[in-house]
Amino acid sequence: MYIFGIGLNAVALVYAAMDGSPLFAGTFGLVMVYLGVRYWMLTNE
Repeated sequence: MYIFGIGLNAVALVYAAMDGSPLFAGTFGLVMVYLGVRYWMLTNE
């Protein structure tokens, strides 16, 4: 589920960046980092 969320955020980040919305792109980037850290924490238990 985390991988799916990271993938969706990556697609949204690309579209936001192409649309010229750096604030949205940055937000999607932060969400990707958060989901990546959470996934890493769950897999290292």
